[in-house]
Parts: sequence; structure tokens; C-alpha cells
Amino acid sequence: MNKYYFVAASEKFLTVEEPLDEILKERIRNYKENNKEIDFWLIKRPAFLNISSLQDISRQIPSPKAAVVSTDKKFIAFLKLRLEFVATGEFVFPNSEISDPLEIES
Repeated sequence: MNKYYFVAASEKFLTVEEPLDEILKERIRNYKENNKEIDFWLIKRPAFLNISSLQDISRQIPSPKAAVVSTDKKFIAFLKLRLEFVATGEFVFPNSEISDPLEIES
């Protein structure tokens, strides 16, 4: 089982209002320099926010939603501090409600 951590907000907030793109590009550059495998993803309209255990968090986020998902808890904590107005949470995969942790809503 893998634990995934996330920050989530409206898609507009994460992709337009905040310099998230710069943060992710810098992290990708750093990972490449250190031969580290990418362990984070930006997902627009993430399906995992629809599972029953995350409904309270999901209701707080304006649609359309977006999230940065990672297996690195410290990176998500950093993003929470940097972005401030985001919801955070975690989930375990595999589980009965999630077929793919990176799945997009249909």
C-alpha cells in the first residue's frame, strides 16, 4: 500500500493565481539533477476527491478542482505553507474506492 498526500484548491487558484508552475518546474529540475524519480503530479479534476472519506475536504474546494498529489509528505507540507489557501489530506492506495490515484473525473 502507498500513502498519497495532497494539496487541493480550485483549478484557477492553483494554475493561474499562484506561481505553482514555477515551484513544480524547479522541483523537476532538482529531481533530474539528483537522478530522483518524480513523486508528485498536478491533477486537474482529480477523481480521488470524490471518495467518501474526503467528502468534507472536497466540499470546501470550489469547482473545477485541482490537486498536487505526492508520496512525499514533506513536499506537500511545504506546498501548504507556500500556497496557504489550500486544503490538505491523504489517502491510501489501493483501496476499494480508488482505481487509480491519478485518475481524472469523467
